[in-house]
Amino acid sequence: MTSICSIMHRRQALRLAAGAALGWQSIARADDAAPVIGFLDPRGSADDFAAQFASFHRGLRERGFIDGENLTIAYEWGGNSFDRLPALAKKLVQRPLSLIVASGGSRVALIARAETSEVPIVFLAADDPVKLGLAASLARPGGNMTGINYFNVQLYAKRLDLLCKLAPGLSRVAVLVNPADTAAMAPAVGEVEAAAPAMRLKVVVVKAENDREIEACFKDLRQRADALYVGGDAFLHSRRAKISALATANGLPAAYPQREWAEAGGLMSYGTNFSEIYKELGNYVGRILNGDKAGELPIQQPSRFELVFNLKAAKALDLAIPPMLLALADDVVGE
Repeated sequence: MTSICSIMHRRQALRLAAGAALGWQSIARADDAAPVIGFLDPRGSADDFAAQFASFHRGLRERGFIDGENLTIAYEWGGNSFDRLPALAKKLVQRPLSLIVASGGSRVALIARAETSEVPIVFLAADDPVKLGLAASLARPGGNMTGINYFNVQLYAKRLDLLCKLAPGLSRVAVLVNPADTAAMAPAVGEVEAAAPAMRLKVVVVKAENDREIEACFKDLRQRADALYVGGDAFLHSRRAKISALATANGLPAAYPQREWAEAGGLMSYGTNFSEIYKELGNYVGRILNGDKAGELPIQQPSRFELVFNLKAAKALDLAIPPMLLALADDVVGE
């Protein structure tokens, strides 16, 4: 005869098994219900901007979202080809998405906007989003878009002025841009050419959209220019170590758009801290996933810009950084 205790143990085991089954079903439903967002970027992979990418995920975590746990991110990488982005954006909007992240600059934001007016989009833009047609106003963008204007265009003249103070006596400056990124190239060339006459500079425009063209543009650059100015662009940023090394090897004092360039060996950088920018990008994504409307979130603009010098590069160029500039520096690397 089966004891009462045995019956109770079996019943308890059945209840535990049933509870476990319900728990697994609950977890499965939670996974199924996790929001899916698209991430559109022109670079080859997250390795090309690892620190910034990690900051994006920190921003998401601050709002309670972790990729692979309660969030799914569909990544579409352009492989350093802007021409691929429209098809990748179209591929993304065919999925049921909660949101699209347009990472990598103004042109990416414009491509994402062309594909959907319904799915919320959070973007990064180097130029004024209102001027670009991405927003009705900075305070209330309207529509399905919001994001961060990281002020790259507005800093071009200041960065050029700092280069002239760092290396007095310059007469010709080469501006390196990526012709495939038209949204970044046009303002870079335009702003530098507009600022150059007041500094008595002649501007030489050089273009590169792949590794072969980067190497080619440096072959006779020392004969055509005595300094280098690099425009903001996701592909050029991914080749920052290569470009910085070529500039130093060719004896060209150079100015770059953000601190990662100086950390990679570049002489001087002045611009927005992009790790902070990507953290705020993740934060904004989390806010929208938590219920805020994209068109009602004001477009953010940074209030702080970093001046960074690389002493090792300065020594290689036999260049003494003026004490006045060193006093203004936010950081000095390569010591």
